[in-house]
Amino acid sequence: MPIPLSAFVAGATGYTGRHVVAELRRRGVRTVAHVRPGSASLAGWRMRFTALGAEVDLTPWEPAAIRETLVRLRPDFVFALLGTTRARAADEGLADPYGRIDYGLTSQLRDGAEAASRGTRFVYLSAMGASEGSGNRYLAVRGRMERELREGSLPWLVAQPAFVTGDDRDDVRIGERVIAVTADAVLAVAAWLGWSGLRDDYASLTGRGLAAGLVALAVGDRHGRAVVDASVLRAAAR
Repeated sequence: MPIPLSAFVAGATGYTGRHVVAELRRRGVRTVAHVRPGSASLAGWRMRFTALGAEVDLTPWEPAAIRETLVRLRPDFVFALLGTTRARAADEGLADPYGRIDYGLTSQLRDGAEAASRGTRFVYLSAMGASEGSGNRYLAVRGRMERELREGSLPWLVAQPAFVTGDDRDDVRIGERVIAVTADAVLAVAAWLGWSGLRDDYASLTGRGLAAGLVALAVGDRHGRAVVDASVLRAAAR
């Protein structure tokens, strides 16, 4: 009997992460959902994830601890779905939130995955326009991580969607939601006029749609290296 695939999901409590956990379990993948030990909603997340058949991991965000956990688990996939917002960073008093969280914690995961196995595929949620030379700090740290993945030893999948939004999002981001809805309306008109490629490349994805595409592409080529945009993710989710 074949050994089932396994995955470690960091950022499991986020909008995309929770859908990734559900999609992995739907496919029968052994799934370990990471939850921050000090989370005020730990009980609720534990109930939600265990109901899906996933395991809950509470490893603290410390390089040695993350490495030890990944070496112990040796997952086939590590999903790095981490990110923060300016508002949350202000609440927590972080001077460089994108550097410390979006890049710093993702680096811990990458290092742990490399220590665990050179065959672990690293699935990284980046963003459209990611570039190390960007003046936008959010895009710059993602560009840096993409470069380091290209230079590293792991197989990887980098996703670069435009907007990720939906009615089922808990952390309502009014500005982002308005922009996404407006852009989708303009792109729908463009598609009606014959420019369907623009809609496929730039239209927003829901958390569920993004998760379905990410998981399908990750398990479809366990040893590959690829950068995919919204159109590829959307097609894979169908």
